[in-house]
Amino acid sequence: MMDYYSLTPQELGNGAKIPIVKMGDSGEVFYELALEMVSLIRENNASGRGTVFICPVGPVGQYPIFVRLVNRERLSLKNCWFINMDEYLNDDGTYIPLSSGLSFRGFMERNVYSKLDPELVMPQEQRVFPDPADPGHVDKLIEELGGVDACFGGIGINGHLAFNEARSDLTAQEFAALGTRVVELTPETRTANAIGDRGGAIEAMPRLAITIGIKQILSARRVRLGVFRDWHRGVLRRAAYGEVTAEFPVTLLQGHPDAVIMTNSVAAARPFEA
Repeated sequence: MMDYYSLTPQELGNGAKIPIVKMGDSGEVFYELALEMVSLIRENNASGRGTVFICPVGPVGQYPIFVRLVNRERLSLKNCWFINMDEYLNDDGTYIPLSSGLSFRGFMERNVYSKLDPELVMPQEQRVFPDPADPGHVDKLIEELGGVDACFGGIGINGHLAFNEARSDLTAQEFAALGTRVVELTPETRTANAIGDRGGAIEAMPRLAITIGIKQILSARRVRLGVFRDWHRGVLRRAAYGEVTAEFPVTLLQGHPDAVIMTNSVAAARPFEA
């Protein structure tokens, strides 16, 4: 057994290769994520600069807080780009319907963009999802925009970031060079997501997705990840202390200059007793 799995909540973070910020309940993590989003946009607006985010649909608890702060502060998003990480696909490689409860595009429209004051929200063309018909478009767009200010997200059960699934056939360096692409989801990912999204109906989960590249995530100037679940106890420890490998993609962030994992008390607890 790897020694890092035995770390107590008090020991967690000592010597971590990715800094860990320990908080109490999930609401604290969501608030910090939302506050960082708002603070960076406010700072860039004041300096006349645009803001480019890579955004997740998981975690999502930060969005109601973000919407409330933006509307209350009258914070303009007109010079802000939200580039979402990923989206589920049908078996033929096309987007699942917007009306599906699984659709990340549908979620962002229903729970973020439509909730923002129309006078503040960014134009439609600045609400971007990777496109299975033109996967390279997002990568080119990020270059044209001068890079990503911040990437927000979570960590999958096999260490995936966005849907950059674990690979045993690539070195860490080869994996880090992967751009936006269509991927086949692993059984682990489909199972873990089915628990929360489909009541355990694994066969009802999509098999394909489009994901922003791990290269684009690693190139973001800052990365902020939130972890909340029981099974994140082991994931968090391997992310921060394990060997850098494409078999657990989040470990590639160990070399990032400004990456932080925020955890609630649930995910900070020990995975199991020795």
